[in-house]
Amino acid sequence: MSLGKYSALDKLAILEEVSNGEIGFLAAAKKYEINKTTLMRWQRRYQTCGYEGLERRTHLQSYSAELKLRAVKDYLERGLSQYQVIAKYKIASTRQLFNWVNKYNGHSSLKAYKGEQVYQWVKKFEDGGQDALKDGRGRRKAPEELTEADQQKLKMKQVEHEMERLRAENAFLKKLEELERRRR
Repeated sequence: MSLGKYSALDKLAILEEVSNGEIGFLAAAKKYEINKTTLMRWQRRYQTCGYEGLERRTHLQSYSAELKLRAVKDYLERGLSQYQVIAKYKIASTRQLFNWVNKYNGHSSLKAYKGEQVYQWVKKFEDGGQDALKDGRGRRKAPEELTEADQQKLKMKQVEHEMERLRAENAFLKKLEELERRRR
């Protein structure tokens, strides 16, 4: 089996094999072709959340802003380790906690996830139908769609691009002349 293909029951069987002393962590990791840290993560999740912690997640876990703040403060101010904090608050991973700490240290707010993106998509669809959901990023506007200001900006960019090309061509020719002179 490859990584990510183990069911919760498979993970539990592997953990029981290790905890019963039938096999060590390194030997189990090698036998089942998984990383030792993955095996340790399974063990932590099992100890924290039981069998549920071993099940594959099919949806995003949401956390309240208050829980995020308490977790970050426990880590930064109260000296709990990352693993202690994720166990205490049943957080999905140390990466999740790390992201919250970075937001907190960067003076960003720790908001609860509320599925805002889906709400925006629904609102766009209701307001403008299916065409409103089309992704316009990277699409160039047709010349008739451009305002006069946009047309001027486009012309300036074209002129700047041409000037840069001519500068590069000029520098290349000077370098070529210098090499010719040195060869004589």
